[in-house]
Amino acid sequence: MNNIKITDLFDLSHTAAADYLTHFTYPWEALKGISNLIIELGSSLDPDEYDNPSENVWIHKTAKVFPSAYIGAPCIIGAGTEIRHCAFIRGSALIGKNCVIGNSAELKNVIIFDNVQTPHYNYVGDSILGYKSHMGAGSITSNVKSDKTNVVIKNGEESLETGIKKIGAMLGDYVEVGCNSVLNPGTIVGRNSNIYPTSCVRGVIPSDSIYKVGGIIIKKK
Repeated sequence: MNNIKITDLFDLSHTAAADYLTHFTYPWEALKGISNLIIELGSSLDPDEYDNPSENVWIHKTAKVFPSAYIGAPCIIGAGTEIRHCAFIRGSALIGKNCVIGNSAELKNVIIFDNVQTPHYNYVGDSILGYKSHMGAGSITSNVKSDKTNVVIKNGEESLETGIKKIGAMLGDYVEVGCNSVLNPGTIVGRNSNIYPTSCVRGVIPSDSIYKVGGIIIKKK
């Protein structure tokens, strides 16, 4: 299946998880080990650069965390990142540099590349968001199918069994997700693609595409 490998979606120079991700072919294969990865990385961080306010939580000294935010372990928050009012980081969150995790946004079991924004009322679970990807207000990743069966990645007539029950979305670098969109379990959006607001998205969206309401996909000119 084309355009869904880690090398297709991400520039690994923009995440602390680069070495870890090179061990996998498809991005969802990396979800299971995020917690252990964070703990391993955190133990090697320079205490002159990172605060360690609680067990297995590391926050760069230049990051801004609002007092009302909840930071669950394990978690690493990179340099220049802003964790805003009432953000809920449930744990297993590797958050890169210069990111925005916005008011009332919720994160769980994620790799967030550098310069990613989830700024307003977003839920991101069991997902990987590539460099400079952006989720509009109210857009969410749905990470469990309604029948609770394992997620299957679908690309047209092709399908790929993952053997995993919880997979959210994999957003390539520079992806833009419009406001109030739902990314269904196993959604993969290729680099430089845009999702129209209020879309209900499933399957594989090719790189350099525009996904319109109703599932119409056109190539960018």
